[in-house]
Amino acid sequence: MGGFDWGLATGTMIMDDAALDVFDMDRSEYDDRPESLGSRVLPDESRRLDTLVAQALKDGSDQYGAYFRIRRRDGRHQWTHTQGLVHRDDTGRPVRIVGVVRDATHELTESAARLGLDEGRRKRAGVVEGTTAALAHARTVKDVIDLLNDSHALEHFGAASLVMGLLDAGRIHLVAEGPEGAFVPGTRFTRVDEPYPMSEVIRTLRPRFIDSPQDFADSFPVLWPHISGLGITAAAYLPLIAQARPIGALGLLYSDRTGFSEDERTLLVALGSSIAQSLQRAMLYEQEHDLAEGLQQAMLPRRIPEVPGAQTAVRYRSARLGRDIGGDWYDIIPLPGGRVGAVIGDVQGHDTHAAAVMGQLRIVLRAYAAEGHTPATVMARASVFLHELDTERFATCTYAEVDLGTGVVQVVRAGHVDPLIREIDGRCRRVPVEGGLPLGLSAEFGRLDYPVTTLELDPGQTLMLYTDGLVEKPGADLDEGLQWLSALVRRGPADLQELADHLCDVVADRGGEDDVAILLMRRLGAAAGHGAGRFQQHVAQSDPEALRSARHMIRAAVRAWGAEERADEIELVADELMTNALMHTDGGAIVTLRILGGAARRLRVEVEDRSSALPRRREAGEAGVSGRGLLLVDRISDVWGVESRGGGKCVWCEFTVEN
Repeated sequence: MGGFDWGLATGTMIMDDAALDVFDMDRSEYDDRPESLGSRVLPDESRRLDTLVAQALKDGSDQYGAYFRIRRRDGRHQWTHTQGLVHRDDTGRPVRIVGVVRDATHELTESAARLGLDEGRRKRAGVVEGTTAALAHARTVKDVIDLLNDSHALEHFGAASLVMGLLDAGRIHLVAEGPEGAFVPGTRFTRVDEPYPMSEVIRTLRPRFIDSPQDFADSFPVLWPHISGLGITAAAYLPLIAQARPIGALGLLYSDRTGFSEDERTLLVALGSSIAQSLQRAMLYEQEHDLAEGLQQAMLPRRIPEVPGAQTAVRYRSARLGRDIGGDWYDIIPLPGGRVGAVIGDVQGHDTHAAAVMGQLRIVLRAYAAEGHTPATVMARASVFLHELDTERFATCTYAEVDLGTGVVQVVRAGHVDPLIREIDGRCRRVPVEGGLPLGLSAEFGRLDYPVTTLELDPGQTLMLYTDGLVEKPGADLDEGLQWLSALVRRGPADLQELADHLCDVVADRGGEDDVAILLMRRLGAAAGHGAGRFQQHVAQSDPEALRSARHMIRAAVRAWGAEERADEIELVADELMTNALMHTDGGAIVTLRILGGAARRLRVEVEDRSSALPRRREAGEAGVSGRGLLLVDRISDVWGVESRGGGKCVWCEFTVEN
């Protein structure tokens, strides 16, 4: 038995000499990092241990323990046990693991010895016990088959290889073929009534032990000629029975023995029962996962629309390791006036219900955005919808409305991670976005205010939206994860599609435990200047946030179009026209800015409302607080006027700007 001290912040694991002896390693072979143990720990066991430790760190556990197998220097396999105590700081963040490792081979065989078995039976019983413990962590059918092929239960039982078939729609589907050259053409799918050993044990629900080559030839004359050259001297075929019904059959093939004792038969039947339970669990997991994955893929956008003026890339990667499917999603929503909405979100949970809620939430977000609501209103209404839905789930989300003509981006965040912006030269920075509560919770607690953060996306810059599965790392907090992601993006490829693939590949290699959704949007071209430009936004009545947002976007649009010398004048006039429309009419207003070509380059401001009453100039009152609006418009703009627009009107003015 030996000890270790694992510093999670530094990644170093200090092991004493006794611990290194357990792993059959010299001090010179170990560099104080757990990765150095990779030459000893079997790959499937390494993945299982990583999952176990990560789960303990994430769910707040203060300890964990596990049996696993290592490969010693001479090639022999050894059962090993580890026990770790997790130390956390005052915030609950895991910072250190202190524990022990020990050779557990004797322990497992001793558990069999207490039953009064002889040495050979104790060894086999220990293998059954160890194999059963390892099977408890298998998630898929392939995991079960790989574990049985790689585990040394076969070696200890003297078996050379195994074959396995699973019942599928009344036929036996061969999923493990045995040794090289053992596959018999035409047996990939066989009927239960055919003269094969797996068919027999499934029909009778009884194991079949074949004691010699002659017994094999006499019992199964159709199969034996095809495998007689493989050196098989005995075989044990076991029915795999779960919940009183057969799900398949397992065959163990031997090359250096004949006959089976009563104890050996009993232990093999016990092994078959354990394998059957693991297979049924794996099959149910795969069925549920496939259903959830199909549901989620149906809920995600089938295609991403082309966005004029931008390049986009989206990715979704499900986490199959230790978790089911989740509720991550992305969406890109074309909006009027050359704008586009970008959404990233994550519904709580990892099951089909999370995927179903995600689909409904994506649809209502798209609908609210397409109706022309401001980003804050879109988020608030989505939260109310989720709260009124018959579910206890909540969701985090980020919604960004991008005007690709001006580069102005309005971002609202509901409990989600902050976005990133990648510069043209590859540098990457976090964009702090003031946020509100997650969707569903904000409605429940009556806190539906979602602050809008306005930023500008220059040509060549990339807006990065993603879910937390991209930055979560065992033993690291969110800030460390964001720093890691920023460095990864900085070193990543410049091409947007390649960058998205690169991020997913790195997360997969890291063994991420959560789903990941990524949305990248890069603004193309140069800022609109000497040619064309158009900006439009709806400003709802009694919505101060929308009015502030419109002011900011007008200022950004004027600057983007190269009209800085008259920016203050244009902003003041547009503000007066919008304020008049909101104060003196019953509805909201639509403000439009556009560049007009011709001999002289002009910038035109239009404010539409639903009132047919024409504006008129009035003298300012004694207090001088009103009556100056149209006077300012007349004095500051080069020309202005009023046009009838169906059920309302449009007040417009123009400014000559430098070419």
